[in-house]
Amino acid sequence: MPAALEQNKNICLSSGMTILLSNAEARRIFLARQGLSAPPGGALDKAGLLRLIHDIGFVQVDSIATVERAHHQILFSRNQTYRRAHLAELLEVDGDLFENWTHDASIIPSAFFRYWKHRFRREEAAIVERWRKWRGEGFESAFDETFERIRNGGAVLSRDLKAAGHQSGGWWNWHPNKTALEYLWRTGKVAIARRENFQKVYDLTERVLPARHHAPDVGHDGFIDWACRSALERLGFATHGEIAAFWDLVTPGEARAWVEAHRAELRPVLVSPADGGRPRAAHAFAGFPEVFGEAPAPPARLRVLSPFDPLIRDRNRTERLFGFSYRIEIFVPGPQRQYGYYVFPLLEGDRLVGRIDMKADRRAGTLAVRRLWWEPKVRASAGRMARLEAELARMAKFTGVESVSYLDGWRGEEHAPR
Repeated sequence: MPAALEQNKNICLSSGMTILLSNAEARRIFLARQGLSAPPGGALDKAGLLRLIHDIGFVQVDSIATVERAHHQILFSRNQTYRRAHLAELLEVDGDLFENWTHDASIIPSAFFRYWKHRFRREEAAIVERWRKWRGEGFESAFDETFERIRNGGAVLSRDLKAAGHQSGGWWNWHPNKTALEYLWRTGKVAIARRENFQKVYDLTERVLPARHHAPDVGHDGFIDWACRSALERLGFATHGEIAAFWDLVTPGEARAWVEAHRAELRPVLVSPADGGRPRAAHAFAGFPEVFGEAPAPPARLRVLSPFDPLIRDRNRTERLFGFSYRIEIFVPGPQRQYGYYVFPLLEGDRLVGRIDMKADRRAGTLAVRRLWWEPKVRASAGRMARLEAELARMAKFTGVESVSYLDGWRGEEHAPR
């Protein structure tokens, strides 16, 4: 540990003063908490995969497969020996992972299922009220019918229940039984047993999750404490708003109250932003200075992140810590996009250094690179380009294509636009 940092740590521990955290230290700590500091080539077995997901908290699921589906890429970016078959076994055979909702559809350790029961109860009334506005009165009649169909007839896909003549569309045009399935899933009455061509197969929760994950139930106070405590552990340092947003299980008001009630366990920290501006107040657990010397330097290699990677999920936090402004532009009309439909951030060491637009062309057997942008002050040196090419070769192999192809004009502008 550097001498100045050691001195700062000792002063803070003895006086209870607020800890000033440099931007470099903050990035390193957060990367470590989110599983991006371990050697990416270390052997990862099925038990190790479960530990990884437990440690980072959840892995978002998304249907877009421009290169690879989000959950697979999130895990591959942390360990290149990740095997999809292990994830399928943990979800569909062992029942040690389940799919439900955080801020979006996610894969979550089943050990946390008992805490999600509180979310299910909160969701039940809120969903009915929200959906009534766009489905009208009486749509709930399909809930009991659909539940009984699964209870007596076994697992179903949405298409198994589709009424004859119904025209499919977006969520606003779900058929009544599809609406019922989503309600039953979002409130924990049914679970996703498996996927077929990425389509959800629903069954009763007690038939999907092993009994060991159903009990014991947790009281309200215990639920709030776990949600806030586990979020802060995975963030390293956070505001009460960031604590609430991590799982999206509690409100900012509940997180604020938890912080106030646990002041004795917490230490105030000031986190220096990437732009050199005013440090931002946050909270960390007492003893937090000790992790300064323990957070390892992340691998120097360059890695392609999923647009849904948990490291960058909180866009405001991403910009403060990394000076990297990012949004997914899939819902932005083409002419108004700044970069592209589905553009991937590039992580090098502890910095987000650029972004890349690419697509797996499985018919041609290539990973087609359309455009590359480096961030300001990031040079396209020979070493950096070699690291990028090595990562793209790894991505191509992982996605099952034979080679990387570079389309005309792929180097684009030297730097990202401002």
